Amino acid sequence: MGDWIKLKADDGHELSAYVAKPAKEPVGAVVVVQEIFGVNKSIRAVADHYATQGFLSIAPAIFDRYERNVELGYSGDDLNRAFKHFYPMLKPDITILDIAAAFHHAKQEGKPTGVLGFCYGGLSSWVSAVRGENVRMQPDCCVCYYPGGIGKFAQEEPACPVLIHVGSADDHVGDQVEAVRSAHPEVEIHVYKGAPHAFANPDRPSYKADAAKLADQRSLDFLKKHLA
Repeated sequence: MGDWIKLKADDGHELSAYVAKPAKEPVGAVVVVQEIFGVNKSIRAVADHYATQGFLSIAPAIFDRYERNVELGYSGDDLNRAFKHFYPMLKPDITILDIAAAFHHAKQEGKPTGVLGFCYGGLSSWVSAVRGENVRMQPDCCVCYYPGGIGKFAQEEPACPVLIHVGSADDHVGDQVEAVRSAHPEVEIHVYKGAPHAFANPDRPSYKADAAKLADQRSLDFLKKHLA
C-alpha cells in the first residue's frame, strides 16, 4: 500500500521513511515509530492500518543513522542483533530528530499530526510529547505502546494529550507507568491484565489478540478525537 521516501533531519542526516496514504483526503496524520527491529513488515502493516482509517501514516527508519535497510525478525540471530547491536546505540534525543523530520513531512498535508510508537518507539512517542518543542515539533497527541524506559522521563511535562498501553505482565516496563500516573494524572493509561510486552504485535509470540484489539480501538478513538 505504501511507498518509500527520503527525509532530511535538522542535523542534515538523510533517512528513509515508509508512507501509507488513505484512499481519500486524510483526516489527520500519524508518525509511526518502530520497535528495535527496523521498519519491518509489522511496522509497515501498522502504517497501512492507520491509512485505512483515514490517516496519512509515516514510519521513519530510525536505524538509518547506524545502518540502512535494516529489517529484522523476532527470533534467533535477528533478535540477538536487535538487542545487542542496535538497541545500545539508540538515544531518544537523537531519535527525536528523525521523528521530527517525519512529523514535518506529514504536516505538509495541513492536518493535525500525532506520534504513535511501540516499545522503544513508545518511549520515543513520550519523548516527542515532552521534548518535541526542542526540535520544532508540537504533536497534537501521542500514543505509547509499552514504552520501556519511560520512568526516566516520567517527571517531564507532556505538551499534548497522551495515551499509554501496557500489559500487567510486561517485564520490560514493570511499574514505570505508575511514575507517570503519579506525576501526570491527566495521562490516559490502560493496563491489560495478563498481557506481556509486545502484546499488540501479531508477528510476535507474545501477541495477545483480545488485548491488542481493545488497545487498537482505544488508539483509534483517541486519534480520531484529537486529530480528525
